[in-house]
Order: sequence, then C-alpha cells, then structure tokens
Amino acid sequence: MTDDQSRGARTRPTGVKAPHGATELEISWADGHRSRFPHEILRGYCPCAGCQGHSGMIQFQEGGNTELRNLEQVGNYALGLGWGDAHDTGIYSFRYLRALGDLLEAQGPDAVKAMGTLPRI
Repeated sequence: MTDDQSRGARTRPTGVKAPHGATELEISWADGHRSRFPHEILRGYCPCAGCQGHSGMIQFQEGGNTELRNLEQVGNYALGLGWGDAHDTGIYSFRYLRALGDLLEAQGPDAVKAMGTLPRI
C-alpha cells in the first residue's frame, strides 16, 4: 500500500454503528482501526458555524442534547449528525472524525473535554 493509499484508508469509513439509545458512536475505518466517540464529545465539539463561527479553534460547547437522533452520510467526505434538541447543522468530516478518534484513544474522553479547544482540521 502506498502512503497515499494508507492515508486514504485512515479516513475512509467501512462501517458506522450508532444503536438507538446508545451513548457513543463507533466507526470502523478501511485501515482496520475502530474509533469510539462519546456523544457528549461529538455534540460538544460540533464543528458547525452556528456553534463555532467561521474561523479559529473549535471550542467545546457545554450543554445541548446528546441523544443522537439522525445520522446521514454527506457526500463521500462526512457525516451529518442530528441531535435530540433538533440541532442538525454539524457536518463532521471523516478527517475530523479520525483525528478526534485518535485523540480520544490517546487521552481519553475526560481529558479531551477538558482541553476545551481543538484545531480545525
């Protein structure tokens, strides 16, 4: 596998699990890795312009309903997530999700939440 193929496999999902009533989303990637995302982290670090504006770091937003009610693929590059409070404008690119998943795996959800900000990817 070339470096380009390897990088592409890192950000190409092969499966998404988001069971009704669960508190985390799981993504399987083409390189064989699996990432788990607590809903609180996904909702708190929602990348949409309404939550974040159009530039700068992504700030953790406290509150908001963390019940995942809708999940849809956006083109070939992202997932759109809809939450229990009808907030559904967040488009989570696969690159963003993979980077967030790697960070969660390395540091754990509590530490990632405590960071308060993430760089835009």
